[in-house]
Amino acid sequence: MQLDFDAMPTLGDIPRYHARVRAERPAMTFEGRTIRWAALNAGANRVANALLAADCAPGDRIAYLGKGTDEFFELMFGIAKAGAVIAPVQWRLAAPEVQQILSDARPKLLFIGSEQIDRIDDLCAGGYARECVVAMEQGGAGLKRYQDWRDLHSTTDSRSAVDPSAVALQLYTSGTTGLPKGVMLSHRNILAGRREAVREQMKWNEWQEDDVNLVALPVGHIGGIGWAIVGFLNGAHTIVQREFVPAQVLEAIERQRVSKMFLVPTALHMLLLQPRVREIDYSRMRHILYGASPIALDLLREATEVFGCGFCQQYGMTETCGTIVYLPPEDHDPAGNKRMRSAGIPMPGVEIRVVDAITRAPLPAGQIGEVETRSVANMVGYWNRPDATAETISAEGWLRTGDAGYLDEAGYLYIQDRFKDMICSGAENVYPAEVENAVFGHPAVQEVAVIGVPDDKWGEAVKAMVVLKPGAEPDAEAILSFARTRLAGFKVPKSVDFVAALPRGPSGKILRRILREPYWAGRERRVN
Repeated sequence: MQLDFDAMPTLGDIPRYHARVRAERPAMTFEGRTIRWAALNAGANRVANALLAADCAPGDRIAYLGKGTDEFFELMFGIAKAGAVIAPVQWRLAAPEVQQILSDARPKLLFIGSEQIDRIDDLCAGGYARECVVAMEQGGAGLKRYQDWRDLHSTTDSRSAVDPSAVALQLYTSGTTGLPKGVMLSHRNILAGRREAVREQMKWNEWQEDDVNLVALPVGHIGGIGWAIVGFLNGAHTIVQREFVPAQVLEAIERQRVSKMFLVPTALHMLLLQPRVREIDYSRMRHILYGASPIALDLLREATEVFGCGFCQQYGMTETCGTIVYLPPEDHDPAGNKRMRSAGIPMPGVEIRVVDAITRAPLPAGQIGEVETRSVANMVGYWNRPDATAETISAEGWLRTGDAGYLDEAGYLYIQDRFKDMICSGAENVYPAEVENAVFGHPAVQEVAVIGVPDDKWGEAVKAMVVLKPGAEPDAEAILSFARTRLAGFKVPKSVDFVAALPRGPSGKILRRILREPYWAGRERRVN
């Protein structure tokens, strides 16, 4: 069936359109319960009418704290139909962090997942009114129950006028470099670039009538909610999982015949560590998309060999609604090649350039600088932070990614690392991702993070923090010798520390600042 993407300029139009053209086809399945498009649209209408009855005005923030469920996506579409803004919050955050976000977003209502009910007193301790909290699923703790709140209202579509340029989604950055900022994304930001990409007819981006999409990443992260929206936009049957559990993901692939999914490299690595990973039938899997952090070449090689499907790398950020650069399947080779170290080429309609970090002048191919991007996917701005918005987006519309990288002659983008993570050792710039990629290939290394630590001679020295594979012996010299065969001398770690696990943020990214802290404690500056 040929889809009319122009009929879906807002998020609320997605269930509205598919309920019209494929009413009885499955929209999503959650824990054995399948919801068809007509029912999803009717439920979203009830949500919209309930919000309007609660005097929610266009632009009001509606927060959600919880794991992925079918009710969450029904809520998301209903909020969009009412012209309000959904603000999903990472469920792994501590109560003070949630309070901070609630204080910033000032949501009219807060919907919480069933796993959050036990800490409702802590969540409301920061001053959020308990009567404004709605409990999803079974409810509890004397809170309003979502189904009761929703079902008091009609399934009639209110058809509120919603401007595609209005904010639809507010996601909070992880706060690894300061207080979390609310990233405001409009309906147009989220959907216009997707429609443009479809018209380019890229095989990896095409969806078929029988595609089954898996969503297992957090809905408070662009990699979770953004990927789900892509599947819904294309009318796919979406399998929603509460959270990423490797064994459950493999089971869904096997039983639900999943054909597409998006994972972060950490999740891909965890799947490959599962005992059954080589016993599963992946014949229905057409494409695995991956991104959100650098991936080691050895890990990518193993994944392509095991899953046997097309792989497509995605590079982007919350502020760009996710993907703005992609590495297509044809650039992936199990034997490895230079392009597999790149993020890829710009998506249709996306401009990418690399500039000098100080002068902001564009740099020629091959020179490392800060990556900037300009497209319809660039965020509206940071909520109540005009200063931060102005620092991030120029008057000409160029958005500073904060990533260090370079473009090659063919226009492929190579990301070296985040500027804030760059190590300056003996006046040489060392990018942790490059060193991690080299160290990861050692047969004893399960995970690795590279940081800069103070050094009297070099200013900063490169240190590798290594998690060993089960049964492996801690042999620092063996790992360093291995790295010397893959890296220039100044990039080779000066030391290796062995740790049981690496600290990660809610999106799965390694928190290098936590690893660095013990080495820089007591120093006024975090550079040397």
